Amino acid sequence: MPPRRQVHLAAHFPGVNNTTVWADPESGSQIDFASFRHLARTAERGLFDFFFLAEGLRLREHRDRIHDLDVVGRPDTFTVLNALAGVTDRLGLAGTINTTFNEPFELAKQFATLDHLSGGRAAWNAVTSSDAFTGENFRRGGYLEHSQRYQRAAEVVQASRALWASWPDDALVVDRDTGVFAHDVAETRIRSSQFEIDATFVLPPSPQGYPVQLQAGDSDEGREFGAATADAIFTGHGTLAAGQKFYADLKGRLAKYGRAPEDLKILPAATFVLGDTEADAHERAHHIRRQQVGPQTALAFLEQVWGRDLSGYDPDGPLPEIEPADNVNITRGRVRHAKDPRAVAEAWRAKAEADKLSIRELIIEVTARQQFVGTPAQVAARIDEYVQAEAADGFILVPHLTPGGLDEFVDRVVPELQDRGSFRTAYTGTTLRDHLGLRHPRHTVHEGARAS
Repeated sequence: MPPRRQVHLAAHFPGVNNTTVWADPESGSQIDFASFRHLARTAERGLFDFFFLAEGLRLREHRDRIHDLDVVGRPDTFTVLNALAGVTDRLGLAGTINTTFNEPFELAKQFATLDHLSGGRAAWNAVTSSDAFTGENFRRGGYLEHSQRYQRAAEVVQASRALWASWPDDALVVDRDTGVFAHDVAETRIRSSQFEIDATFVLPPSPQGYPVQLQAGDSDEGREFGAATADAIFTGHGTLAAGQKFYADLKGRLAKYGRAPEDLKILPAATFVLGDTEADAHERAHHIRRQQVGPQTALAFLEQVWGRDLSGYDPDGPLPEIEPADNVNITRGRVRHAKDPRAVAEAWRAKAEADKLSIRELIIEVTARQQFVGTPAQVAARIDEYVQAEAADGFILVPHLTPGGLDEFVDRVVPELQDRGSFRTAYTGTTLRDHLGLRHPRHTVHEGARAS
């Protein structure tokens, strides 16, 4: 009988958005370091693989006002993760850092620093950005066309890895008797469509060789990028069948890049609600979703599709009879919906009519994440089912309360997973690659890496 597949778990600190309930009396600060520390230490107490921090490069605006539908007010990712390295011992530390508006040398140095300071626990969620609104925050301004985003992202990752690999694993000598500190490190010369870099990297190899690479793109182009470069995929699929289809597709793309199925972990995002009984859990979940999608939030989501001011409509009433405006984007920044608003509106009207849903009830339905609801034993069984059925390798959990929303899961669900033989009872390694069962990228060249 084959060994039981092990569940991988991570904790996401989402900030203020429609997943968190910032107005709940139990919700704490989204900025105070104590919040980050509490969630990270809870995840480590639960033997999670890593702590995951998102990032926003510009405060999103809706009808020319900053609003709470996306991450806002987030401190600098590297500052928070480096600080967390000092108050945790084994937990991986993952940060979302943009490839469109950052340069490879600086990113390579920052992630290598985090990996050194944490003893090999760094991870990089490499994301792209395509809107001019975000680009206004940066010197060169503008933005990259959609077709160029992943090209630049791939070249940023390639250049960063070339810099990390420019120091072979045995380059650091530190021989006090002979006075030799390190072997000479050759200049790294990188030429690509985006970069011309001639650099001697400033840091020796970090404990992991280079950070664990996360990726979140779900398009065909994004899947190829993930299959070629990622160690873990951050995704979202609401059903077991959809998860199995995505899992098989991504794992099936690996061979062409000389990679094995175990070289890539599939980790969907998921929320959870626990109760002493199944009925109690579903009652709590209903209450939480109505907290997450209040009347103003429901209208704001609808306005993103309609491209109109809909503040005069009753969120507990029917959808507007008017059609969405053509080529009007009422939200500046990342847009959540398809490019064809009339098609989305038609689909939403059909769903609202079939299920007799108000505006608010519809938005609660269409914005729902993957969610596990039930008793601790039921939630553990469902998570385990996804992993054993190869619909996922584990989950990145998004608690609805910051910072204490993970406590109940660690106290009540983790022991259930351990009893099933599907989750570790102690860390067996020191690095994030150890936790995820990933190979170490050995650096053997002495001439300095080149990218073309």
